[in-house]
Formats: sequence, structure tokens, C-alpha cells
Amino acid sequence: MTGGAVLVAGVGNIFLGDDGFGVETVRRLSTHPLPEGVEVVDVGVRGVDLAYRLLDGYRTAVLVDVTCRGGAPGTVHLIEAAAEPLEVPVLDGHRMGPDAVLALLAALAAGTGGEPPGRVLVVGCEPASLEEGIGLSEPVAAAVEAAVQVVLRVVDEATQPERETTPC
Repeated sequence: MTGGAVLVAGVGNIFLGDDGFGVETVRRLSTHPLPEGVEVVDVGVRGVDLAYRLLDGYRTAVLVDVTCRGGAPGTVHLIEAAAEPLEVPVLDGHRMGPDAVLALLAALAAGTGGEPPGRVLVVGCEPASLEEGIGLSEPVAAAVEAAVQVVLRVVDEATQPERETTPC
């Protein structure tokens, strides 16, 4: 295994307003002390690179990105990624969200024999604007700290030693 126990990856394009949410969240997360075995990376728009990186033996992957799920802008979601992506990925270097990365991951794992993470989560935030421009909208900027706290909780759970149970 070349990777650690947990990979946290910020996904997004900082030149498209709130699409920079994942990048800003991992930037802020990197200022927090993290347990050994946790790697935090800004992958930006490099979705293919992220898909290959996910084959490096991580037990858990947390992808941070904007998500459009119908909530109010700034709403943070914790989503368990589907084990079987439904669509073939569109290989567009500037628009590969977590769904496309995970679809590509399945194909790469089959072709290379690499091992994808056992668990993949997405910490997503409802965007207010994905128009060209640098900087997050007010509700999305306000949600960054909440997202950091969600990621820290997930990392804490993922890095806890396996608890042994004794029969009664």
C-alpha cells in the first residue's frame, strides 16, 4: 500500500465560483492536526489523477465537492458513494465530479488490478453559483467550516482501531 488509511481529496475548479468549495475546504482542513495515515490533497480538476490515486490502497476516501441535491445553497451533505457507478464516465478534465471519478475508478481497478478504497464518502455542499469568477458565494463560504467538521468526524471514525468485541 502506497497510500494511507484515509485520503481526503478536494475536487473543483476555483475559477467557477462555488465549484472551488472542495479546494477551499481541504485548504482549511490542512491547518488541523490529523491522525497518522490521513492524506489531504487538493486535486482541483485533475479527476483522472484522483481516480488513479484512489487505487493506492486507501481504506477510506472522502471526496469534497459541490453537490446539487436540491437543498438551499450552503447545505452540507455527507453521501455514501454507490459501489457500482451507473454511467460510463465522461473524460472531461474540467468537469469530472466524484460520480465520473468513481465510474472511471471501477474501470481502472478492473484493468490494472488496483484496489479501490473499501469506503468512499462525498462531503458535498449545495452551490449558489457556478458562474465564472473566483471566490465562494456567502452561503458556501459560510459552509466551509461545517464541512471541515464533517470531514474531521469521518476521519476520526475511519482511523479508530478496530474494536474487539467479546461474547457475553
